[in-house]
Amino acid sequence: METIKTEHTTDELYDIIIIGGGPGGLSAALYAARGKMKTLVVDKNPSGGALGSADRIANYPGIPGSIGGTELLERMREQAESFGARVLQEQAYGVDFAARPFQVFTSNSSFRAKAVIIATGAMGRTGSLPGEAELTGRGVSYCATCDAAFYQDKEVAIAGAVGEVIEEIEALARFARRIHLITREKEVPAEFAAFFASNASIAVKTESRITAIRGNDHVSGVTISIAQGAEETLNVEGVFLYLHGNRPIVDYLYGAVETTAEGCIGIDKETMRTSVEGVYAIGDVTCRKVRQVVIAAAEGCIAALSAEQYINKRERAVSQWSH
Repeated sequence: METIKTEHTTDELYDIIIIGGGPGGLSAALYAARGKMKTLVVDKNPSGGALGSADRIANYPGIPGSIGGTELLERMREQAESFGARVLQEQAYGVDFAARPFQVFTSNSSFRAKAVIIATGAMGRTGSLPGEAELTGRGVSYCATCDAAFYQDKEVAIAGAVGEVIEEIEALARFARRIHLITREKEVPAEFAAFFASNASIAVKTESRITAIRGNDHVSGVTISIAQGAEETLNVEGVFLYLHGNRPIVDYLYGAVETTAEGCIGIDKETMRTSVEGVYAIGDVTCRKVRQVVIAAAEGCIAALSAEQYINKRERAVSQWSH
């Protein structure tokens, strides 16, 4: 990808500016540019985000076998650029949605647009545990519903509060041979006791925490601290962390659109529109419960078609067919 650098304020007017270059943002760019919309993607890191850190994607439609997350992003980017979308490698630091056209500010420039699509995702954990950063995407994961299928008949660990990870454990239980739940809680909440009692493949370690993740090219085990400060080593091939949770990346918006108490951008699910007419939000920034690449891509399509409808004052969104 050719990196575009700018060092000035531009009066150039775009039809659509997309903030974020993940699967949702790039899909939006593809549909916007193919629909003859002048399109700009502002993306601080072409290989960042949840997809960029994924070692393998094996369930994306039309891609047989598996593909690395970075490679899939690059294909999406090239396809969007082939229709005329412009990709700018800079970070958005602010927006102005009060005036028309809208403005998006980066470290070197400001850009104007008739519509904006927010696709900045959610902030994952930093690699705070020894071995975590080095093995992220190589056995360390933050989404069991995304990666559980890679651990068919394998032994894994999952760390977090029981109530927050129960759905993730259910996803893992369909594939993994053995699951070690590591939680700081003193006991399993009563409402989940029956679930664990009926699943002999799940070992619960209360009053415990992971202190290190081991492995060279891939996770081979974790060290945990158990009651009274003793340590134990578990030989696992995967570890799923839910220790701090993900937070939507919305700080640069400074309240320009309505968000929930958790920081999630509120949207109309049919159009992806936010509280501001002409501004749309997609992907993890809206706190979707199911996090899948194909869902983010679909939302990007919807947002782009909705933005085109808004810009051209159509009564309904126009689907794109082959031509």
